[in-house]
Amino acid sequence: MQKTVNILNKRARFDYEILERYDAGIVLAGSEIKSIRLGKASIAESFCEFQGMELFAINTNIEEYAFSRSFSHKPKSERKLLLNKKELKSLHKSVQNQGLTIIPLRMFTNEKGIAKLEIGLCRGKKNYDKRETMKERDTKRDLDRIKKIYK
Repeated sequence: MQKTVNILNKRARFDYEILERYDAGIVLAGSEIKSIRLGKASIAESFCEFQGMELFAINTNIEEYAFSRSFSHKPKSERKLLLNKKELKSLHKSVQNQGLTIIPLRMFTNEKGIAKLEIGLCRGKKNYDKRETMKERDTKRDLDRIKKIYK
């Protein structure tokens, strides 16, 4: 097993402009933490949604633990996120009023081995913003190549 887990959502940084970041705890059931520690999780297609005044991560895929017996979990079930009341209220207000989206950016384990989810309050990028991001990435790569040749 890995000591630290760092599962990224690379697509989120390309599709969304990240305005704020929050670290949230996750309510896990059964052998889900063991699967996360093995790195058998994916947050590529996931998003967060309010149900009442509670925040849930939807489409987060945590594979079943291979060595569990009868108490296995559903891989794509909804998972409740744990935040302070003040953070929940501000997120709820910004999602309703400004039309922003909450996207999981990174799943990690802290020093104590507890699984956390870094979520971001995001605004969707337009197509021209995405093209601009790709152009910047390509020019940066070309400049790095040129610098490497002349060192």
